[in-house]
Amino acid sequence: MPGILIMYYSESGNTEKMASFVKKGVDAEDVEADLRKVGDVSAKDFLGYDGIIVGSPTYYGTMAADIKRLFDESVEFHSQLEGKAGAAFSSSAHIGGGNETTILDILHMMLIHGMVVQGDSKGDHYGPVSVRKPDNRVEQECVRLGKRTARLVKKLLK
Repeated sequence: MPGILIMYYSESGNTEKMASFVKKGVDAEDVEADLRKVGDVSAKDFLGYDGIIVGSPTYYGTMAADIKRLFDESVEFHSQLEGKAGAAFSSSAHIGGGNETTILDILHMMLIHGMVVQGDSKGDHYGPVSVRKPDNRVEQECVRLGKRTARLVKKLLK
């Protein structure tokens, strides 16, 4: 069965809540979803999944250091993630707080690994964003991201 790692860092619980919404979307597409805190993931774990979805709060316009560190360690597996699906989401304390730059930084790392990233023409284009506590709109966007990434994984495995 195809599998997706949903990995996140969360201090306030907001990004963790978003990750649980993303998992609902993946589950709805009958794809196995492994929801894990970044501290419980090693770079080698990336190799065991068909897709990787990363969630981070925004710190100074970019991702949490623990996520960056894990991707820095993944250089050991450079080119071995090629063709896997990738996606990202972010939360922040303020509108204009850097959500999109955080998501794009995560997606840039995925693209350098040769991963496949799908945008969204209807919702949050780069990935779901939340300002403070996730609301119903954020939940819908996260579920959509989970579904869209799960469908992409299934297409890539055909």
